[in-house]
Amino acid sequence: MPAATMLSPPPELSIVIPAFNEEQRLPRTLAELERAMGKHPGGVEVIVVDDGSSDATAAVARGFRASFPLRVLANPGNRGKGYSVRHGMLAARGRYLLFTDADLSAPIGELAKLRTALDAGADIAIGSRAEAELIQAHQSRFREAAGRFFNRLVVLTLGLPFRDTQCGFKLFRQEAAARIFPLQRIEGWGFDPELLFLAKLQGWKVQEVPVVWAHAAGAKIRLLRDSGRMFTDLVRIRWYALRGSYRRPAARRSAVA
Repeated sequence: MPAATMLSPPPELSIVIPAFNEEQRLPRTLAELERAMGKHPGGVEVIVVDDGSSDATAAVARGFRASFPLRVLANPGNRGKGYSVRHGMLAARGRYLLFTDADLSAPIGELAKLRTALDAGADIAIGSRAEAELIQAHQSRFREAAGRFFNRLVVLTLGLPFRDTQCGFKLFRQEAAARIFPLQRIEGWGFDPELLFLAKLQGWKVQEVPVVWAHAAGAKIRLLRDSGRMFTDLVRIRWYALRGSYRRPAARRSAVA
């Protein structure tokens, strides 16, 4: 990290974007973030985490001339969305830390709803697609049904009360992120329930917030292949808890480019 960045005051907001082969969608997303957040009070930084892309994702991000600090972090190969989010959140410097999908399925304007929840006393605010009237473009019926089924498994397995754990739009106070992410172990798609389970174990207040959301073509998840892995991840989370693994930080294996 450049010395000037290390010496500058921390921004109020860090936005972490996990990205795998996103050269096509990333320019529009970064342009929208600049339009909406370029003059954010207190400052903002954007961190793009390249998850071993085989296209020009990293080059596109580095070449974007933004009005805010923009960093690109490189994973050591293709490690998964959970690894990417953890990598970015542990490197973030903001007072508030948001992670969002590279396609901005939840518009960045919905951030105001999450901030309102934190201002009202929550430590973590999670976007939710549970309100049908806020969904502007739906996934296939099969995908939506599979999502509801997985969420029921989350409730039964981990005891989490949320209607939607998988929405990629979550805001953390820095103190909560600093305690939770070093303990995160799931590196694939099942990382969201793990984060919320850790928040529950540590006593952080989590508020679920309905947000506008629109499905975008090009999603990286493969339903049949990844559903089994996500179920396995739920079992792993329970096993880690029984072993006491969440009482000590996991080894930090992130690499910064």
